[in-house]
Amino acid sequence: MGLPKNIDLTNRVREFFQNEDKKMLIHGEWVNGNAIEKIAVINPATEEVLGTVPLATPSDVDAAVQSAKQAFYNPAWRKMLPSDREKRLYRLAELIETHADSLAQIITLENGKMFAQARSSDVLGAAETFRYYAGWCSKIEGETLDVSMKQVAGKQNFAFTRREPIGVVAAIVPWNFPISIAAWKLAPALAAGCTVVLKPSEETPLSSLYLGALILEAGFPKGVVNILTGDGVTTGASLVAHPDISKISFTGSTQTGKQIGTAAMRNLTEISLELGGKSPVIVFEDADLNDAAKAITLGIFRNQGQICVAGSRVYVQKKVFDKVMADVALLAGKMRISHGFDPTAELGPLVSARHFQKVSGYVQNGMDEGATLLAGGHRAKEVGFYMQPTIFTATDNQKTIIQEEIFGPVLVGVPFDELQDAIALANDTSFGLASSVWTKNISKAHSMIDQLESGWVFVNAPPRSDPNFPLGGYKQSGFGGKELGKMGLYQYMKTKAVNIVY
Repeated sequence: MGLPKNIDLTNRVREFFQNEDKKMLIHGEWVNGNAIEKIAVINPATEEVLGTVPLATPSDVDAAVQSAKQAFYNPAWRKMLPSDREKRLYRLAELIETHADSLAQIITLENGKMFAQARSSDVLGAAETFRYYAGWCSKIEGETLDVSMKQVAGKQNFAFTRREPIGVVAAIVPWNFPISIAAWKLAPALAAGCTVVLKPSEETPLSSLYLGALILEAGFPKGVVNILTGDGVTTGASLVAHPDISKISFTGSTQTGKQIGTAAMRNLTEISLELGGKSPVIVFEDADLNDAAKAITLGIFRNQGQICVAGSRVYVQKKVFDKVMADVALLAGKMRISHGFDPTAELGPLVSARHFQKVSGYVQNGMDEGATLLAGGHRAKEVGFYMQPTIFTATDNQKTIIQEEIFGPVLVGVPFDELQDAIALANDTSFGLASSVWTKNISKAHSMIDQLESGWVFVNAPPRSDPNFPLGGYKQSGFGGKELGKMGLYQYMKTKAVNIVY
């Protein structure tokens, strides 16, 4: 088993790993289902096997969906008072906080990220999301409407709308933030009164299974949340094609999102897709250049660059281009590379061998296409999927490493002349998820905000999430609605319009 020998793991984590063969959660029970094949979960820091999970079959998918469907219509959930749903979501938030160390340790083991980041961002961020949406359970509203429908003498209309839960939700989450992104989907769906089939990534399923035990402990009825482990080809494809799924919520690559969208259309299933990004950072010469350099470094190398909103393209005004890029390279060169339990480490391993090869391929492509390698570009350790923080500079905005999402610790710097040049370069992409602008000039900042084709715009700060701050992209970075905030709640509800004649 790939547990580190010299790390002080919690007793809960050691108990969790006593049985290396994990099970799925279907209708409140831990089961293997009909799965014959197993998927090995690898510790990316050591390349050792942590354990195995079942590869859920189509029949397992159907069992989970039918469980969720049954729970959706069960009065124990369907007629539960909003205040009682609220109590369960609050209870789950409390349990997540109580188990924060254990959950964060499991995330670090299966994902490779820094333990401190796993605890603060992934786990405690998830607790905040559940707590935020707990408050929405008793605040769902409709509207009264003035309509112009003519009635016979003595009759009149009373028209209103009401919001109802959409039904069974398929929630498919990626491996980069396995618990916080699961919370982005579970919390609003449960607050709305839906039931959920959660499918974590095959790279990082263990933390979701641990979360499943906390969901049961929080008192949610059987079947309200089911958790399937498996891959995209077998498990994921069966789930999104299932006719009893009312809503698909997916976070992941644009390519996979397009495939899910095609499958969803066959059943006219509602979808929301939070997809890839190639987020620009625009630095003007009047910015606080020291703050900008620190934020650029944090924005691209946090979580090894495996963040959809990571600022992977930096456009710097020519006068200060060399200084900013040199400062970023200096900061990157000082980053300590080690496993996620090393308190001095700032950069851990990439999530898997496959992903390491993908990122390495992009680095080689950048060199082949003539970009200038300013720093990094090589494997950092013989064991583990570690890559040096890598920085390129270029002038051709059409280079592959500028146009395609790498999802790794790779930054490309490009100089620009004036504001409109920055706008043209930043918008010259098929993505539109996030962006950040660095300037002390408020008029310049607003001009950028007006013209950037991006769902998120941060000024003088790197992108960060908050439960009350809607997330969703433009172009091929998003489709079908926002996550988080009130918008994130209402995407799990349908609106019924009613007119009473009296």
